Amino acid sequence: MTEQEVIRQLLDLDGVIAMENSGDTFLIYDPHGDVPYNRRFPFATVVTGDSYDKASDLDRPGAFRLNLGLTKQTFRTLFPAAAPVTHTVDDQVMPHPVYAPQHWVCLVNPSRGTFEQARPLIQEAYDFAARKHRNRLTPNR
Repeated sequence: MTEQEVIRQLLDLDGVIAMENSGDTFLIYDPHGDVPYNRRFPFATVVTGDSYDKASDLDRPGAFRLNLGLTKQTFRTLFPAAAPVTHTVDDQVMPHPVYAPQHWVCLVNPSRGTFEQARPLIQEAYDFAARKHRNRLTPNR
């Protein structure tokens, strides 16, 4: 898949908007377009270069990385113990090279098949963002 195909798939989710910066795309759950700019936080990102880290060697031609923020429980189920990871490996779900401690995973150059297998993770990242959005709107009790 290309990064544009991945972004289109993520934008098909209800209430998702995209913000771009330096060729990278940040996908945010904002169903009413009312989340203040300084409160927007992505549930997924698609990065195309080494601006943020060099672990995945994204400056090579055609390379990109899909990053997803998951719940702690799912992250720990996927990765119960810390293990060495080669972040340049294509088409594999792995802990994010920088944000794994915040329960983010990544896929470098996912194939269509791996992207489809990762749909439950995409759905979880989306649902988690939607839940945080609802909680933000709920008055304190």
